[in-house]
Amino acid sequence: MAIASHSAPWVDAWNAFQYFTNMSTALKLDEPQLISWENYESMESRSQQRHEYVNGQVYARAGASWNHNRVAGNVFGELRQQLRGKRCEAFMADLKLRIDLRREQFGYYPDVMVVCDPKDQGTLPVTNPTVVFEVLSKSTARIDRREKLLAYPAVPSLMAYVLLEQSQPVVTIHRRSDQWQAETVVGLQAVLALPEVGAELPLSLIYERVNWGEVEADDEVG
Repeated sequence: MAIASHSAPWVDAWNAFQYFTNMSTALKLDEPQLISWENYESMESRSQQRHEYVNGQVYARAGASWNHNRVAGNVFGELRQQLRGKRCEAFMADLKLRIDLRREQFGYYPDVMVVCDPKDQGTLPVTNPTVVFEVLSKSTARIDRREKLLAYPAVPSLMAYVLLEQSQPVVTIHRRSDQWQAETVVGLQAVLALPEVGAELPLSLIYERVNWGEVEADDEVG
């Protein structure tokens, strides 16, 4: 006759305790590890790779495509020429922008920024840009169009946020004066007017040397 084997109740209870303890530990390991802005700044100062900061979470920036670099470089180059000798100055992606939105903090590296406020000259991170540009990519378009469209207008000095397609000559601009409504400029014959900083950027120059047949990387930088 077979004899059924039953464990004592306290054994079952102990096994259940271990199971749920292990599960709880595993779940905690899967939770995002939040870090302070100060720790992020300290980490960033020692890192060779750039990271963006979103209210305690840190995300590494991937590399960019040829077209991404061409578009960002063309915008920076043209602005540098047009703003020469003026109060405003253009900067490229290695300059960090800090945003304080209520109790949340963000740290981004826009592709191009125009800074006009003398308080920002020589200080890091930047806190008072006038115009911010982002080149869209497959992996970051949603962030640029949603998350950053909510975060950037929280900067009191910001007058315009510009989104640049890299696969076609299309530019979308959101202006504070228009309550951040989208305005689209299309085609190589068009001109992006930026009265906020006294500049005009022909799309033929923004997209100079862009290879329209180039395949856009899925994991490139925003």
